Parts: sequence; C-alpha cells; structure tokens
Amino acid sequence: MVNQTPRLGAPYIISTQSQKEVTHNMALNMLDALVQPVVETAGLSVPPVSPFEGGLWLVAGVATGEWLGHDGEIAQYIGGVWQFHVPFEGMQFWLNDDAMVAQYRSGMWHIGIVTANKLEVSGQQVVGPQQPAVGDAAGGATIDIEARVALNDLLAVCRSHGLIAP
Repeated sequence: MVNQTPRLGAPYIISTQSQKEVTHNMALNMLDALVQPVVETAGLSVPPVSPFEGGLWLVAGVATGEWLGHDGEIAQYIGGVWQFHVPFEGMQFWLNDDAMVAQYRSGMWHIGIVTANKLEVSGQQVVGPQQPAVGDAAGGATIDIEARVALNDLLAVCRSHGLIAP
C-alpha cells in the first residue's frame, strides 16, 4: 500500500493509524511550503541564524551545518526544526531577495530564466521566435555613413538579444 502522495510526498493517513492528527499536520505543513511558495533566498549554504516560523530557503551547493547533505533542496523552518523537500521537475518558487522566479528543470535550479515561445503585452506579441540572420547594411548608389552605422548598430543589438540569428 502506498503511504504518500506521488508528487509532493505528503503522507496519507492510514485507517489503523493512531495519532492521525500528526500525519495530517505534517501534510498541511508540506502544502504550506510547496503551494504558491516564496523562498527567502537561494544564496545560503548554511542555515540563517534567526529563521522565522514557516520560512523557506533554497539550499545552495556545498551545504553545511543542519543543511549538510541537502544541497538544492527546499529547507522549511517549521515547529522549531528544519524540514527538507526534494524538488521535482517543473517546481517553481518566487525568490524574495532577487524578485525573480526559480524553476527546477533537468536536475538543477534555473534562476531568473524564463522560457517561452513568445512574449505578449496587452494581447500583442512583442517578442517571438528568433528570426533568420540579417546582413549588415552595405553598398547602394548613395552612401549615407550615419544611417548605415545606426542600422548596423540596431542589427548588432538585435543579434545580442537573440532576436535575430548572428
């Protein structure tokens, strides 16, 4: 018989179990940590000196102290002790200190990276898939150096932002 949920690992209450409230409260604490989560920071490899009740931290690499062996996991300070949650593919957090999203993909955390096929503002696409390469301005019957320089600068910026291929 399975004794926990498949994705979050929250414990199930077993019909013959005594002190069912302990299991139920544990599951509620996990939900409190993992549903619409806000992590204080992803930059600590040691526990904060004064953690607050219910606070979450993303454990940085080479963790020490009470976080030893929990690199990349989510540390939750609850009931005066640390609980750790193993991330799963697609898990996302808001990082409070950096004001950006962290997402767990392919076995690692990606911080501040948003992936999409397009970006829309007010229903209008403003950025889409990368377009084919565009050559620099050259030639022509009448040469306007300033216009050519401005156009080439614009093309260079579009290339550096990945909007057009190099």
